[in-house]
Amino acid sequence: MARLLIIEDNIRLAKRIAEGLDQRGYRCDHVASLADADVALGTDMFDAMIVDLGLPDGDGLAWLRGRPPGGEPPALILTARDGLEDRINGLDAGADDYLVKPFALDELAARLRAMLRRPGRRAGTVLQVGEIFYDSSRRAAHVAGRVLDLTRREADLLELLLRQAGQVVRRQAMESALYRFDEAVTPNAIEASVSRLRRKLDEAGANGQLHTVRGVGYLLKDVP
Repeated sequence: MARLLIIEDNIRLAKRIAEGLDQRGYRCDHVASLADADVALGTDMFDAMIVDLGLPDGDGLAWLRGRPPGGEPPALILTARDGLEDRINGLDAGADDYLVKPFALDELAARLRAMLRRPGRRAGTVLQVGEIFYDSSRRAAHVAGRVLDLTRREADLLELLLRQAGQVVRRQAMESALYRFDEAVTPNAIEASVSRLRRKLDEAGANGQLHTVRGVGYLLKDVP
């Protein structure tokens, strides 16, 4: 589950991108200005961002140049500027990839996958803790060969816990990672999702690996 920030002032296009990538296993949030992008990046964690260049409060190229060298998250420019010089300027400004509009959603998704596979990026492929396995590319989980039938939210939750195995994941961090800006989170939503995931893990034989740290969050670890 990679979380993306779409920086695009064309609301209709941004919605199409978000819906298409959501169907391909990404979780997308959308902002329509650079100022809102700064706020989002300052308060939440994203694995990558898709950046339009012509934005109402500034130029995306200048904004990208202002990021620290090697700054996270990686950026893919998505723009109608299709000249060779435009592409060179975009990559020199700090973008990790460049795609010209109009585009195919399958190509955009493939470029994101390739970008996130690069060394140092967060999105690995197969994650394992004890006998729990999760393939993030296929969104498939199993315990010692026994397939787990997980909802999308449960799969996202399992991936989050596996990526931070051995560490307590705070409830607030879970909400930030699992829900978009526009999604309402009920008071017991996280607890309910954890409860369902724990039951499925226990039934598959991964007993006692998902722990509640009362008042703090949740911890996934191997059983000695």
